[in-house]
Amino acid sequence: MRIDILTLFPAMCDTVMSESIIGRARQAGKVEINCIDIRDYTLDKHRRVDDKPYGGGMGMVMAPQPIFDCFNALCDEIGAKPHLIYLTPQGKCLTQERVKELARMDNIALLCGHYEGIDERVIEALQPEEISVGDYVLTGGELPALIVADSVSRMLPGVLSDDECFEDESHYNSLLEYPQYTHPAEWQGRHVPDVLLSGHHANVDKWRRERSLERTFYRRPDMLEDADLSDKDREFLSKLKKE
Repeated sequence: MRIDILTLFPAMCDTVMSESIIGRARQAGKVEINCIDIRDYTLDKHRRVDDKPYGGGMGMVMAPQPIFDCFNALCDEIGAKPHLIYLTPQGKCLTQERVKELARMDNIALLCGHYEGIDERVIEALQPEEISVGDYVLTGGELPALIVADSVSRMLPGVLSDDECFEDESHYNSLLEYPQYTHPAEWQGRHVPDVLLSGHHANVDKWRRERSLERTFYRRPDMLEDADLSDKDREFLSKLKKE
């Protein structure tokens, strides 16, 4: 899979994407991630990519020409039009389900706005999917783009050691993840649950499933509507409702 990040701060994005699991995946060729400088496509001799908004107001707006030419150059390089995503607080909130769908694509391009955003005309011309990573505002689209790139990349074959690494995680199956523990078995008077020390795999699986259901029930009950629940799961949730 190829992911291109269109940004005014390519070094910032490349630094993050070169570390840890994603960095190793890039080196191993499991995913291709490129950080493209939008400034390289401006026609302004001073490399300006923004200007004051028409109608007045605070801040600056990114001009359409550099963004449009940057994306078209990417299309020419790839020989196809990648799925374009504009990171904006006005977009649909990113979900794990959408991440799974994006991970099945061959090419995605992540457009990072900055300042007061980008000229509406380039949005009309390119028709990107608009995605938000939460109901809050950041100084630019770089951090949201990195979130999308990370969440998508880790779903690709070979990036994590095994599919189980993400299949048991929060949100993957519309449930929150069960509690996790490591050594030592006792810390500051707090003990790892006995079942996890028992070596009885069936009991461990049962405990983890129930804790996952329990956490989701108390913290995010809305998620249970989309969860794939067995009869035993429903029986366990019924007991929680009666408590």
